[in-house]
Amino acid sequence: MLNQLALNTNTYHGFSLKEALKGAYDAGFKQVEIAAVRDHTAHVTTDFTERQFDEVKELLELYNLTCIGVSAHSNVMTDEGIQQLVENIDLAEVFDCKYVVTATGDSHDDMDVIDDIQTLVKNLEPVVEKCNRLNKTLVIETHGNNFATGKSLMKLVNALNNQVKINYDTANVIFYGNQEPYNDLEESVQYVEFIHLKDKQGDHHEFNFPAIGDGYLDYGRLFRILEENGFVGPISVEVEFTPEGPRNIDEVHQAVKRSYQYLHKKLV
Repeated sequence: MLNQLALNTNTYHGFSLKEALKGAYDAGFKQVEIAAVRDHTAHVTTDFTERQFDEVKELLELYNLTCIGVSAHSNVMTDEGIQQLVENIDLAEVFDCKYVVTATGDSHDDMDVIDDIQTLVKNLEPVVEKCNRLNKTLVIETHGNNFATGKSLMKLVNALNNQVKINYDTANVIFYGNQEPYNDLEESVQYVEFIHLKDKQGDHHEFNFPAIGDGYLDYGRLFRILEENGFVGPISVEVEFTPEGPRNIDEVHQAVKRSYQYLHKKLV
């Protein structure tokens, strides 16, 4: 599973993509998920010029990193959010990666209530059509007010005729879903094709996501579930700290290194 690891550059929220890629490389990562979230961490956007995209590709080559997915979160309950997501699929083409990652509401403080899942299915039709046409996989994250668990997302996957998959965030299930991830992951793992590996400290509803290994998640148990079910997708590490954020970039670098070292020991 070590070769499935990636770093989500959202870990470097507030810092540059170059700093994120260097931090990933220095820690030992070989793959990254690049954040393209306009209202949060926009390390790349569809507004980039061809030269700017080339510069990102040059940085990936410099640090010997492969982009395995684009974190393209937008609020798909709005016309603007759907349009953003449709456009962001082009970023997966630019970086020659398979996965487009989104949630169903705002990236933070999601308050939308989805009473009729068919409304969401209809909203996602142009996104799914474009992903199918370009051979990309849309993975929807356990996140927010409506789909906080893998079990709840199974209903959406089925409603979309299995044309989308689940991005299982191991700490969001606790924070938004108020439950530990283990049984929920076992129930939904057949629909999971992407993992956001995130640790948790504090109470369930406390925003506190430290370096991997610094929280209380049982990674041995999580990895057993994945191995026993033949999971071969990306495992994208994300550290979000607390609402105050890291003190400086050195704290982020250290958290990324500590995460990789912990996982290296677990997975070798």
